[in-house]
Amino acid sequence: MRVLITGASGHLGSAIVPGLVSAGHEVIGLVRSDSSAGKVTALGATARRGDLHDPDGLREAATGVDGVIHLAFNHEAMTTGDYEGAVATDLAAVRALADGLGEGEGKSFVGTSGTMMLLSAGLDRPGTEDDVVASGPRIDAENLVAGLAERGIRSSVVRLPPVVHSDLDKHGFVPSLIRIAREQGVSAYVGDGANRWPAGHTLDAARVYQLALEKAPAGSRLHPVGDEGIPLKQIAEIIGQRLDLPVKSIPAEEAAAHFGFLGGAVLADNPVTTARTREVLGWEPTHPGLLEDLAQAHYFEN
Repeated sequence: MRVLITGASGHLGSAIVPGLVSAGHEVIGLVRSDSSAGKVTALGATARRGDLHDPDGLREAATGVDGVIHLAFNHEAMTTGDYEGAVATDLAAVRALADGLGEGEGKSFVGTSGTMMLLSAGLDRPGTEDDVVASGPRIDAENLVAGLAERGIRSSVVRLPPVVHSDLDKHGFVPSLIRIAREQGVSAYVGDGANRWPAGHTLDAARVYQLALEKAPAGSRLHPVGDEGIPLKQIAEIIGQRLDLPVKSIPAEEAAAHFGFLGGAVLADNPVTTARTREVLGWEPTHPGLLEDLAQAHYFEN
């Protein structure tokens, strides 16, 4: 397949591109800079300039390809307080990419969402791939991608867990928690710390994206998760141990001040299941879980 990938030089993109190239796909990576173009080219893909804020350019880039994997998101805007702007840009980008891809048999579109979107469903059990939320930030983009099945496109959505971990993870939630612990002089969790985050290894997630592109049923939602729910207290304890810092519980009303942009996320209880993903893709996670990964040096070297 001829495949366009947004965010091709990033954390997940740099793991997905080599697998696609090795499988014989022709990969075009959308990049914003010369340095990113160099990274994508070194991975065996063709670099193409583009930007999420340029819908016409995205539409043109997607014209003539067989598949799209949409990874890019304006995380900088999200972490600096403009989450609504980042969400609006993403939704417009999905529309433009879908318009460029066209419709009909043989076309594939893989979008990206997050398991934390399921918090809006108010579930009292682990979330499944079959749970769907009607609307909301980023949920609208998820539903748009899934709905492309009505146009004959084999569309799927990969719901990433809040933690996608490996030595490729430089700016995600785990590096942020480590940075915050260093700055605050304490590794904190909220309340009793029993609330859970799911997690998945970068390379396991990359495999899910490739399988989704190649064979996921139209309209699928997928969970590339190895750890279905790890208590936040356990994560804080390992970070504290590795940094030789005290571990402390803080009240919920102090979460925003202590954790900054993660103030809402650290309150979330977001366990999920992966049975449907394993069934439809024939996928199993094979790489280390989060707690094993945190025992390695790479997260604490800088």
